Amino acid sequence: MRQTWGAEVLGRSVDELDTPALLIDLDRLNANIEEMAGFARRHGVALRPHVKTHKSPDIARLQVESGAAGVTVAKLGEAEVMAAAGLTDIFIAFPIVGAPKVRRLLALTERARVSSIVDDLGAARVLSDAFEAAGRRFPVRIKIDVGLGRCGLRPGEGVVDFARELLRLPGLELEGITTHAGHAYGARTGEELQRIGRAEGEIMVDQAERLRRAGIPVPVVSVGSTPTALISGAVEGVTEIRPGNYVFYDLMQVALGVVPVERCALSIRARVVSRPAPGRALLDGGIKTLGLDVGGHGHDVLTGYGRIRGMEDLVISRLSEEHAFVDIPGGAAGPAVGDLVDIIPNHACVVSNNFHEFLVVRDGRVEAVWPVAAQGYLR
Repeated sequence: MRQTWGAEVLGRSVDELDTPALLIDLDRLNANIEEMAGFARRHGVALRPHVKTHKSPDIARLQVESGAAGVTVAKLGEAEVMAAAGLTDIFIAFPIVGAPKVRRLLALTERARVSSIVDDLGAARVLSDAFEAAGRRFPVRIKIDVGLGRCGLRPGEGVVDFARELLRLPGLELEGITTHAGHAYGARTGEELQRIGRAEGEIMVDQAERLRRAGIPVPVVSVGSTPTALISGAVEGVTEIRPGNYVFYDLMQVALGVVPVERCALSIRARVVSRPAPGRALLDGGIKTLGLDVGGHGHDVLTGYGRIRGMEDLVISRLSEEHAFVDIPGGAAGPAVGDLVDIIPNHACVVSNNFHEFLVVRDGRVEAVWPVAAQGYLR
């Protein structure tokens, strides 16, 4: 049976909750949302946040109310969840490939304004044929690889040739170019992060100008990634930013120097369930709670699997499925069996996906329960 929080938790102290529980500090969340929205307004760029971080229509609505132009999703299934919740301007930052997904996409575009990426002409032709047969045109963006080495075309004149072919497909509408500088997660210094962010924006603006010189309109020049959003988003000619993690932040962002740990809005409340040795404690949350990430996109930048607030000398050194092993330095007493601890996660996006609901907290009391509506495996 799926366990969920009910209305009985509203107004209760977080110290009364069962564990593990996923908590959002509402004041920190609101401050993070407003800061990014303010940046977008000041720099005249559209903000289209990536909702894979939270998978929550409640949080997505807060972002839109604060000025976001729409939302970005990682999967078609996330787009369906968001559209069902009334969010109707959606960019799918993932290739739509295969007949089952094309059929679902056609159905989705009847109730929401949806766009996606292309980097393969064969897949683009399939999309075009389907939408032409339906008497419609589907907006697409060319995915550009600015250094991550994942999906996308390498910058250059090859993108111009690709765009010319796209313009010949009657079922598609080319609305611009997009990228994700995920390699920024491997930056070892603030200077390197700045360099990657500037290059992200400058490469994309240069590519847009190449296309325009060839007579190809490029309304949207979109960049993504929380570590670089405030850098690439300030490059003149960029029109849109798509950060996701910024709503919560996490230890990866702290390690990269993006924010101090005090800005992290998401935490996991856990309980000490065993003290089998003087230098060790066990918590009631393991891999299925905290996840195994120690860095983004294959870049290991962290030691341990989360940080315990107020007990920074303790190290969550390893995980089993339902247990977290906490190393306690020699001479320290450490928490006792039954004590509660709050863990800041390494990677907030993975942790959100491990839970059914967020408990929204202000001043130590639960104000709301928000479903992780796109939680779990979505095709």
